[in-house]
Amino acid sequence: MPNESNLQFTPPTLSEGSNHALHLESTLQDLPLYHFQIELSCLGCELAQVFEQNPLLPAAVLVNRGKFVGMLSRRRLLEALIRPHGIKFFLKESLQVLYSYVRSEILQLPGTTPILAAAHQALRRSPELLSEPILVKIKPHSYYLLDTHALNIAYWQIRGIETQVRYERTQAQMIQSDKMANLGRLVDGVAHEILDPVSFIWGNLSHVMEYSKNLLQLLDAYEKHLPNPPVELRHLREELEVDYLRQDLPQTIESIRSGADRLSKLATSLQNFCHIDEVYPKPANLHELIDSIVLLLKSRLTSEIQIVRNYGHLPPVPCYAGQLNQVFMNILSNAINALLNEAVSQQIDLDFKTMQNGGSHAPSFKPTIAITTQVRFLEGSGSGTSRWVSICIADNGPGLSPKAQKQILDSFSVKKRAEKETSLAVSYQIVTAKHGGKLEVRSRHATTSGTGTEFEILLPLH
Repeated sequence: MPNESNLQFTPPTLSEGSNHALHLESTLQDLPLYHFQIELSCLGCELAQVFEQNPLLPAAVLVNRGKFVGMLSRRRLLEALIRPHGIKFFLKESLQVLYSYVRSEILQLPGTTPILAAAHQALRRSPELLSEPILVKIKPHSYYLLDTHALNIAYWQIRGIETQVRYERTQAQMIQSDKMANLGRLVDGVAHEILDPVSFIWGNLSHVMEYSKNLLQLLDAYEKHLPNPPVELRHLREELEVDYLRQDLPQTIESIRSGADRLSKLATSLQNFCHIDEVYPKPANLHELIDSIVLLLKSRLTSEIQIVRNYGHLPPVPCYAGQLNQVFMNILSNAINALLNEAVSQQIDLDFKTMQNGGSHAPSFKPTIAITTQVRFLEGSGSGTSRWVSICIADNGPGLSPKAQKQILDSFSVKKRAEKETSLAVSYQIVTAKHGGKLEVRSRHATTSGTGTEFEILLPLH
């Protein structure tokens, strides 16, 4: 038995990570890590004594005068001792001699490594190293030991949490989809109830127009053949302002016709937006879909925001119309938000300049959303070119900073989309996964030449 006063090592300690609850973003620092190092000058029997007193300690960090040298696991020590004459030889020699015999490759990882990533790296090791502990570097020159078994248990716990989260998210999505489907049916029913009386108004307007025209002709005939009506009729004519009615009645009927037409278009747009897609895509007129969304957003389109339509000649495009409506709604809403924020910012700057310099300044910013559609021919991955329908929605707002643009592109990835689904991420999934298309984002930030953000939707034409 060695004299404890001659032992030159730090007693084993367990990190506080063993008390941490695991979650999807847990790292190696959240696991139970052992901190134990011993000098190479110590004898093998001294290390064996430490392992005997600490049965859960997976390995020892070897140092030479405090400087890191390597790692010696409990398994490697036992393998050395069961060799012929191993107990007599290795227990009496220094750890430097023992380490020269059993040295092996070490998996060293930072403490900030996610547990899932660390488990994958540990499994990629050669079969003889799979049970070797992992060396975790928390701080410079601060090394901790992680048992592979503890890592595997944590890995499967997190996978269980991940499965539970995915299940709950799927359940929430199913509930949300069911709510949206019910809401769509409700709105569709309301729109249908609106269209019924509108159709009555619209159908009778032509008769009202014809009847009023006939009555005015009859009145003209009476006035022609009875130029001097009785006093009572003259007073009634003046009281009813017949001359004014002759001019205003056609305009009133035309105003009713215009209102009924707008109401009919709005109800139809609601029906199109809440359209429940079939199992298979159907040909649709994309221009009508876009116009219906613009009409629904009219309440948010102030008089300052101008919509410029540069429509090309498009064939009917096979698509899920209801889902594409959601994409157009998300992108146009994003553009409107950017323009409204920029308009408010510029108005504040304009008011400040007016207060500073006096006088009035005319606003120079004219918010505009340009919608351009065309058929494009793009080089495919195979031979030849393929036809695509391009829908570009561009605004002249402040544009996206490189950081914001990167965040949007990152949200398109499966991992980020699983963590948090944004409206643009949902749009990307609809365009790419459901329609086999592409969604591209181009932006010029205000600090560079030109401003504005452009979203281009590319849908394949089969």
